Order: sequence, then C-alpha cells, then structure tokens
Amino acid sequence: MLTAANGALALALALLYRGTLSSCNYACNYCPFAKKQDSRAVLARDAREVGRFTAWVAVQDRAISVLFTPWGEALVRRHYRTAMHTLATLPNVRQVALQTNLSGPLSWLADMDEASRAKIGLWCTYHPDQTTLARFVERCARLDAIGVRYSVGVVALREHYDAIRTLRAALPSHIYLWLNAYDRRGPGYYAAEDLAWLDAIDPWFAQSRRPAPSRGKGCLAGEAALSVDGDGTLTRCHFVPEILGNLYQDELADLLQERSCPRFKCDCYIGYAQRKDLPFQQVFGAGVLARILP
Repeated sequence: MLTAANGALALALALLYRGTLSSCNYACNYCPFAKKQDSRAVLARDAREVGRFTAWVAVQDRAISVLFTPWGEALVRRHYRTAMHTLATLPNVRQVALQTNLSGPLSWLADMDEASRAKIGLWCTYHPDQTTLARFVERCARLDAIGVRYSVGVVALREHYDAIRTLRAALPSHIYLWLNAYDRRGPGYYAAEDLAWLDAIDPWFAQSRRPAPSRGKGCLAGEAALSVDGDGTLTRCHFVPEILGNLYQDELADLLQERSCPRFKCDCYIGYAQRKDLPFQQVFGAGVLARILP
C-alpha cells in the first residue's frame, strides 16, 4: 500500500502477467498445455518479453504487485526465476507471486535476502498423477525452511480424493489447501457426502464449483488490477478480452477506472478474487494474489 498526499491509502496496482510461454513438463490429462514444448525461438522471445516487463516495473513510481500466470510451468525457466528475484528487490514492488507445479529449482530462493524473500508468494499446485506425494511435500518443507510463503492446491477430481486427504494431513496446519472444482464436471459429479469434507478442507470451494453471478458486479479488475501479455497488451482481466491499451505505450492513469463485470459468471480464483462483493481481498489481504492466508 502507498500513502497518498491526502493521507488516504492507495492500493498497489496488481499486474497479472501472462507471456508467450506455453510449455509444461507435466502431462495432466485435463490440461491443454500438457507436455507441450516451446521452441528455442519462442523461449527466447518469452525471455525478452519478461525482461522488458521487469524493466518497466523497475522505473515506475507507483506501488505494484505482480502475479505470473503462465500457460505452462515457468519456474523451470531461468528467466522467470531471475525476474522474480529482480522484482522482489525493487522498493516499489509489494509482492511477486507465481503459479507453479513446484518442480523447478528452489535454491535461488535461499539466495535472496530476507526482505526480498518476504515478497515472494508461490501458488503451488499438486498433481497426483505427475509426482509423488513424498516429493511434493518435501519441496513444501523446503519452502518452509527457506522462509517462503506459499499456498497449495489440487484439482478436486474424484480420483484425487485420497491424495487430498493425505496431502492435508502432511502439510503444516497453517498452509491453506485450496481446491479447484473440476471444470468438466456434470450434474452430480460431487456427491453430497463428499462435499461435506471437501468444504471442510477448503471453505471457499463452493465459490469454485458454484460461482456467484458476476454480471454487473463491481470488480477491481480494470481499476486496481490489469492483465498484461508479452507484447504489453492490457485487458482488465484474463477473462474479458476487451483491449484497454498497451503497458508500454499508454498512460495507466488514462486507463484505470471502476468497471463492472460483463460476464455471466467468473469461476476462476484469478478473476473472482478481484470482486468487490466477495470477501477475498479482506480474507487473504496482502497474500490475495497467491491465495496465501495471513
């Protein structure tokens, strides 16, 4: 948060960055990017884009928080680890978060100074078909030892129920375990008896499986949060394609304004966390981008 000249608190601008990268080292059968490989040329372009974005953030005089939401796995790529490290050292950056399957290197986090490391937030997804529970939990324990804040989640497929139970028992009690509803579910996919314990594990699971109507609702997207791609194209969020301008060409003051949601529903946390009528900004506070509870 920044303090404005009149003494009021100003929200940090949240930038949700999704560049050219679309490759992943995992092969989840519900994901269109499973085992996709980017060419060297695509990876080089993505690295240039991430570098340009990082350089832009570095010269801004406003408070900024960043969430990297790649189509694929980013932390296996050095340029994303470098970008997060660099951004976390900047005095105007409040938080640097990233969605990850936690398979990439972690030693770079231990090399950061404490103040910079405190800005890092990892949104970690456990994929039971792609790695062992023991390996995933061990990597979470390394984050705890290093002092990095994180959340952990699972796509709540029926075949993942045992893994969800075991994972909750294995993680420290203070770590939020979020559950994403399976997006190809049909009526009756979740039995009533299963919902009782799923909701007990994640009290916000109901929002994922039964999204509150969005159209006309107030949202920070477009007002205090923007989505940006590798070319700098700006939209209010990942789910509303209307182009607002370009990060590198336009004045943000001319673009940022209060906007209501035009979608019938918003069923992704990235989007509905910005809703003004829902409690997620207050519940998660400074950890809202990475789903990290205070």
